Parts: sequence; C-alpha cells; structure tokens
Amino acid sequence: MIIQEVIDHLEKLAPLAYAEEFDNVGLLVGDKNNELKGVLVTLDTLEDVVDEAIEKNCNLIVSFHPIIFKGLKKLNGNSYVERVVLKAIKHDIAIFAIHTALDNALQGVNDIICNTLGLENKKILLPQKGTIKKLTTYVPQANADGLRAELFKAGAGQIGNYDDCSFNTEGVGTFRGNEASDPKVGERFEYRQEDETQISVTFQKHLEKALLKALKEHHPYEEVAFEVTTLDNYNQHIGIGMVGDLHEAMATNDFLLFVKEKMKVFCIRHSQLHTDKVQRIAVLGGSGSFGIAAAKAAQADVYITADLKYHDFFSAENQIILADIGHYESEQFTKTYLADYLSKKITNFAVVLSTINTNPVKYL
Repeated sequence: MIIQEVIDHLEKLAPLAYAEEFDNVGLLVGDKNNELKGVLVTLDTLEDVVDEAIEKNCNLIVSFHPIIFKGLKKLNGNSYVERVVLKAIKHDIAIFAIHTALDNALQGVNDIICNTLGLENKKILLPQKGTIKKLTTYVPQANADGLRAELFKAGAGQIGNYDDCSFNTEGVGTFRGNEASDPKVGERFEYRQEDETQISVTFQKHLEKALLKALKEHHPYEEVAFEVTTLDNYNQHIGIGMVGDLHEAMATNDFLLFVKEKMKVFCIRHSQLHTDKVQRIAVLGGSGSFGIAAAKAAQADVYITADLKYHDFFSAENQIILADIGHYESEQFTKTYLADYLSKKITNFAVVLSTINTNPVKYL
C-alpha cells in the first residue's frame, strides 16, 4: 500500500476541493508514491509529533492543521515550522493536512461537535456556493443510455454524501442517506433531434475530472462537444458550521456547564446571558467570528466557536449568546475521529492516535 491510497480515503471523507481558498491542505511534505509503514494522526504537527512518528515507525502524519501555512523562503531551522519540515524530510516522513476541507465536510469538524452535544435536526450553517456544476453534451441516441450510465458511475447526480450512493445496472443512482440527507439524482433532460440526444447532469465540483474522463472515454465521437457550467445554488451538504437543536430546552447556565463537561473545556468566555432557556445551538469549530451573523439568522440561542475578540461580544446585542470555548478545545476530538475513520478503511496497517497535547494555550 502506498501513501496515495491513504490520501484517497481522506479525500472521500473531505474532498480538498472544498477547502477555503486561504488554506494549505493536502500532501505538504513527502512522496505520495512511497510505501506506507504506518499512519500517525494528530491535530498539529510539531517536532515532538514527528519524534513520535519516528518512534512508532509511522512514515505518514495525518494532521488536521497544516504545518506550512505561509510560504517558506528558507529551510535553516530558525522557526518551529522549518524544524518540523527538516526533521520530517530527514526521516522520510510525509505530512498531510486536511484542515478546512474537513471543516466544510458534512461529516466533519462541526458534525463532531454537534454529536458530542447531542444536537438533532442538524443543518450546515454557512453552505458553500458554486460547488455544484452541470455538464451538457450531445450523443447519438443509440449511445445515450450507455454514456449516461458511465457518467452516473463517475459521480453525476450525486449531490450530498457520495459515500452513501450506489448504482443499479442501468447506472441510476440510489441513496442510502442519513438524517441530514436530501439526495437528488440530479438534473437530467433530453433534447432529441433526428440523430442526437442532449444529456445534462449535475455533479459536485470535485468530481469534474472524473466525469470528463468518463465522457471522453465512452463518447463515440473522437472530438466531444460539451459544456460545463457552475450553478449558483448553495450546496446544503458542503459548508462550514452547523446548527441544530437540543432534544429538550435547557436552563442557560446548565447548558454552558454541559458544554464545559462534554467539550472538556477549562473555561468559557461568553456574552450576556439574556435568556433563561436555550435549545437551538449553532457551532463552528476554530475561529468563527465571521459566522455570528449566520448564527443569528438561523435563530440560534447560543453560538459556540472560538477566537472571539473583545468587540465581537458586543455584536451579540442580546439576540444570541456567544460562547468562546477555545480553538484547540473546539477541534480536539477531530484527531480521534480521523484515526477511527482510517482504522476502518485501512485494516492491515497501523493507524496510531498521537498522545501529544499540542494545545499552545495554557490555563492557570
């Protein structure tokens, strides 16, 4: 097994195409074609994490946060980032970062928080726009059914959790789904002239390469005429943050204490407690001040996130309770989730959960 095969599993969980533009995700260090020895999963890649990988004979580190975020102009060991990269290269250890790709995944960082708090009726708080595309092509009528089947096999029509989709012998998609699923076979219509049929299918943008490959391999024409357009729809299955409901309303103080316990938080910085009971909860792991307006619009009673500044708390305006639980604390269960996911996918190689607490913030 090579490192790329592990990356393939991770990209099925959280396609890198949906990471934020500012982010640096994917294979940051190492050769994807190297034989895999073992996988170490961590929240951050620090020097002692690389030492742990060496000790446990793991030549792939799967990290939530990227160790290389800004461009490196030198590699002389003068910063912790450079020292990590140099040590990883010296010991032939690859580093893969998933970060905001997992933030934006339906079953990702924010789903983990929701499940930890027992939230129901979960929905994406800030769905992404421009992630659904449409492919239109023309094909002889005799080849239409075969080409359509191949396009469906490559992912056409799958809007949502594509791991929960299967196909019948005609290539028509069926969905197993989950509580958050709203699957659609996709837009499809036919425009018949004397000799040709128009096929039009929708697909998620990370599948574009696979769809075009299937189109060119199975279309009977040597030169294939086609058009790919980006739809304006918001994708309710891709996006950052989530909102959901407690099974029953809780007293506000009791809920904050509940959050401290479940999220293993030392302290919670919060805005004015203007209401006695809460039930609708919005969450966004990591830095989430940009999601305050969306949490209000979703009529959340509480917005749980991290890295709020002094003036951010004023924006609560007695309409919502803002709760800052800490950056590390909001994402700390992510590495366990990734390790469990990879352990189920890779049964013949060691997937090791890092034992190192990488939180740089200490509490007195």
